[in-house]
Amino acid sequence: MKGKVKWFNKNKGYGFIITEDNKEYFVHWKSIVTNSPRDLKVLEQDEIVTFDLMETDKGTQAINIIRVNP
Repeated sequence: MKGKVKWFNKNKGYGFIITEDNKEYFVHWKSIVTNSPRDLKVLEQDEIVTFDLMETDKGTQAINIIRVNP
């Protein structure tokens, strides 16, 4: 799927991604894919990302998040 970062709190390590059809998905920093283990796992507001979805006990969550233009 493709979406845009609605907001992401770098200190707390989580935020939300919104899709073109206005569905919101929770994102945790552990689900962000980086090129190197040393890269910071953070997202910027309004950044375009691709991601997969996973059902959890707390609802649907974004995983495998890849920044389109890092």
